[in-house]
This record gives sequence, C-alpha cells and structure tokens, in this order.
Amino acid sequence: MHIQCLQHVPFETPGSIGGWACKGGHSLAVTALYDGQPLPELASLDLLVVLGGPMNIYEEQRFPWLRAEKRFIAKAVAVGKRVLGICLGAQLIADVLGARVFANRYREIGWFPIEKTTAAQADPTAAFLPQRAEVFHWHGDTFELPAGALHLTRSRGCEHQGFVFAQRVVGLQFHLETLPELAAGLIAHCGAEIVPGPYVQSPEQMIADPARFGRINRVMQGLLDQLAILSP
Repeated sequence: MHIQCLQHVPFETPGSIGGWACKGGHSLAVTALYDGQPLPELASLDLLVVLGGPMNIYEEQRFPWLRAEKRFIAKAVAVGKRVLGICLGAQLIADVLGARVFANRYREIGWFPIEKTTAAQADPTAAFLPQRAEVFHWHGDTFELPAGALHLTRSRGCEHQGFVFAQRVVGLQFHLETLPELAAGLIAHCGAEIVPGPYVQSPEQMIADPARFGRINRVMQGLLDQLAILSP
C-alpha cells in the first residue's frame, strides 16, 4: 500500500504513521504544501492522510494552496480512496463533504478523554477505537457532522470529535500519531495558543508522561491496520 500525506507545516509530520508504514512494508511519501510542492497523482496512492496544521480551512487568501487541496480531497473521496484526516485534515474533509467548520466553544489543547458514541459501539468501522481513551488534542475549530457520516466519538469539550464516512473515510479531531518530539514542536511553534481554559493544559502537563504517546500510537496502529485491509 502506498500512503500519501499532505503536510501543512514542517512541525506536524506523519509521526507514528511513518513507523507503522515501515514496519508493515508500506511506502509513504509527503507532499509539503507549505513549501509549494505539487499535489500527487491521485491514481498513485492507496491511502491519503491529511495532516494537521495551525491554519483554518477558510484562510484561503493567506494559504492559497488550500483551494487545490480541497479539490484534491474531494476527488479522493469521490473515487473511493481510503482517506484519513487528522485535526485540520478532518476539518478539510468535513468541509468538502458539505459540513460547516467553525470555532468550537472551547479550545482543546493537551490530554483529555474521548468517548465512543452509542451509534459507533455496534459499527465495525469504529472497532479500532476503545470505548474511552485519553488522547492528545490541539484545536480551536470543530465541524458539523457530514451528512451520512457515522458520529464516531465525542468529548466533554467538543461534541464532534470524529466521524467515518462511506466506511473508508475517517476524520479525527484529535491526534493519535503524535510522538513526544511532535508535541514539543507544537508547544514551540504554537505556544501562543496555550491560554487558560477548562480544556487547556500547560506544556509541562502535556509532556509529563511519555507513556501516553505510546498508548495513542497503538490506537493509530489499529486504525491503520483496519484501513489497510479494505479493498483498493
């Protein structure tokens, strides 16, 4: 399987996805949109991963490559490609599926629990996700649920934490790929967003327990394993 990642900033990389791909014998390539790299040929990829980033999906004048990226994601979904969106990536997928993306009531930055919805408990496409898990967050926006999507999970601070669409498109508001060094990069580059709030932790709290990263990486592994066995 060939995995193509769309990367929006240098410090939000594929993280543990790269290790999973290497271990499983899959190829992985990154398109650095922030550096002006062209989008790949859609036919060349089996799984499209749309990574996170500090920009918003509606900042097209500031980041003009967002327009082409949205068209590319929409085509990938339309032709039945496997697609995984993380944070900004999930918001971009929601947007191209016609759902509204907007500022959430609360910022979520740090480690907070999510819970699987009742609808997702009996759905096999949600099998990778535990009933309840502590995951890493870094977002201020959220999305409405796209029409026809399975509402995957929620948190106390954000109702729509994830969705599955057409059994092969997954959008996650939270981060399962984050490694300790990626969390440190977010703190270094986006530290101005760490402001007091009910769902905002300090940098010290975010990096205090390295074992947390291993736990979320294993959930990501389960999701990737599930996507890998889907028919092309």
